[in-house]
Amino acid sequence: MKKHHHKKKPGFFKKWSSKLHLWFGLGIGFLIFIISITGALYVFKDEVENYTRKDVIYHHEQNIEQKQVLPIRVMEKAVAEQVKEKYPIHWVNIPMDKKMSYMFFWYEHNTDAWNYFDEFPIYKQAYVNPYTGKVLRVYDEKNGFFNIVKMIHWSYLLKQDWGTYVVGIPVIIFIIMLITGIVLWWPKNKAARKQRFSFKWKNIKSWKRKNYDLHNVLGFYASIFALIFSITGLFYAFFVVQAMIYVVFSGGETVYPDFSHIKTKAPIEMRTETTLDKIINTVKEKYPESYGFAIDLGHEHMDDHEHPNFEVYVKHLSYSYHKSSSLIFDENSGELLHTHDPKDKNFGEKVVSANYDIHVGAILGLPTKIIAFIVSLICASLPVTGFMIWWGRRKKKPVKTA
Repeated sequence: MKKHHHKKKPGFFKKWSSKLHLWFGLGIGFLIFIISITGALYVFKDEVENYTRKDVIYHHEQNIEQKQVLPIRVMEKAVAEQVKEKYPIHWVNIPMDKKMSYMFFWYEHNTDAWNYFDEFPIYKQAYVNPYTGKVLRVYDEKNGFFNIVKMIHWSYLLKQDWGTYVVGIPVIIFIIMLITGIVLWWPKNKAARKQRFSFKWKNIKSWKRKNYDLHNVLGFYASIFALIFSITGLFYAFFVVQAMIYVVFSGGETVYPDFSHIKTKAPIEMRTETTLDKIINTVKEKYPESYGFAIDLGHEHMDDHEHPNFEVYVKHLSYSYHKSSSLIFDENSGELLHTHDPKDKNFGEKVVSANYDIHVGAILGLPTKIIAFIVSLICASLPVTGFMIWWGRRKKKPVKTA
């Protein structure tokens, strides 16, 4: 009776799961390999850059207790004169640690281009000693290794507007493959269960068998994390995913908090060379324990998208973005108009702002980054081992019964 049981045909659900898994795998396997491998390469970007740039991340200025940081407009002018770019500086990252350099960014977005290299005419970063205005080093981020890896992952180097869909659609299919993969993996009985959770390779010589186990066992263990990374990735490709995540985690709130009505009221005559310094000092006094914040320098840019108000984002942790505050200032008087701290956010907002850190594995620092790295490598291996299973079966010779 039991022997007959093994010959039982797979059910409708398993049969269709198998067909979908195979067709989708052959159709998008290569794209999933590219998305996964670039994801893995990007995980340790901060650690690598903190090491390779450590001599300029800190400015090494002596006796800074007795010195004053230059006014921001004076510093900006000094930087512009040294770097000689035709584009204006876009924003500056200001660290709270007085030993760290300020970072000035040039960043322009050409909305008429169709690929990454034309879409961003410039993306540069200069590390600057804030006490002297001396530029310590300039990095061309646009053509830097990590940014190109990120943009392959993000849009296959195509224009962002639609390139993200070209990545997003295979990721939706990959989610279906993860689900059908679990259906196919699910053990029929106790004997099969023992084998599905670990590698039993003691007396196994066949590479096909080992490859099959690599696909099955690694795929199973990676699947829950792969689902999380896929859904957090779809967050960037499809606004509807973002909206759904917010509604679910905020307990049914459908409207994201909007502070665009809080605008600059003071007359333009009140704006002086030191208005930005006033804003910077307010942020420094308010959040001395935070990691740093960014200030837009207020110039016109290529795609000059409107900022309804002058918002400053404060990053509280060095390794992740999910804990942040946003402040709105009057850009003419420098007066603080509104504060939105982590404690003011509902759970939906917290999840939305943690999405990036969950996606890149930065949410709990190094341990979650290591998980993200390993899972990305496993996801990259699945199309390869899956293809080899299919190829092996294609060339199958009639099996002699043992």
